[in-house]
Amino acid sequence: MKTGYKQSGRTLAEMTVVIAAIVLLANFGLPAIRTFLDSFESGTGPKPVISAAFASARAIAAREQRYAGIRFQKAYNPDDPLNPLKADQYMVFIVQEEPSKMGGLTIGFRAVEGLEPIKLPDTLGVMDMSLIGADIDIDEPFELNNATAFSIIFSPSGKLVIHDVRTRNRDGYVDSAANIDISSDDVFNKKAQVDAGIGMFYQDDCFGAGWSPYPNLGLGPEPSRRSFIIYDRREFKRAYEKGLAYSGYLQRLLPDAIYINPYMGTMIEK
Repeated sequence: MKTGYKQSGRTLAEMTVVIAAIVLLANFGLPAIRTFLDSFESGTGPKPVISAAFASARAIAAREQRYAGIRFQKAYNPDDPLNPLKADQYMVFIVQEEPSKMGGLTIGFRAVEGLEPIKLPDTLGVMDMSLIGADIDIDEPFELNNATAFSIIFSPSGKLVIHDVRTRNRDGYVDSAANIDISSDDVFNKKAQVDAGIGMFYQDDCFGAGWSPYPNLGLGPEPSRRSFIIYDRREFKRAYEKGLAYSGYLQRLLPDAIYINPYMGTMIEK
């Protein structure tokens, strides 16, 4: 499953997302629908699309009466799987699932069925800066995976919340050496399934736990976020390859960090 985002016009996959969102938002008022449509008509970059996705996620939370939101994450890149620099980043609509369907996991989230992940522009990316600073630079692939995989979550009442998140396939199978169950989820899945072309994103079982057959890939359970930065991928690549990702580039973006209004779900820029 591949989706694309263009600065002008819409791909067929994007149109599918728009139509699905319109149906989803039909009961939540025309302003949200107009915002979502306008975001795809605009050529102003990722901000309108991200803002519209937040509005849709709030509507999902209200409709389902469950925690729901947007997961930002880089997709698996079969051409260079160990280099997240080259991987495309997506927005994925996620919703909390009942523990009984997540192998007992109380913080389990799965992809929303019927809404495909939305690819961000090739030249830009979004990043969680909460764990990065002068003492914690990004100089390893697992650190880049960690910084570019994070979630924005809304409560059933539509309020932005900090909530623990752990993505998993829709069948709730954990990716452990002892679990041999296979899921056909084409969004989040076990590492072996994604590597085989079934699924786009590793689920949050790749953080170096003792029961895991994999090393730390920077993808594990963590609290959702309330802010992020938008960065230029080319400038970041140059700084990253010099070992100066934070001090040489990212720290300059901190004053322009984007926060989210906890009651409206809209982006707040300084």
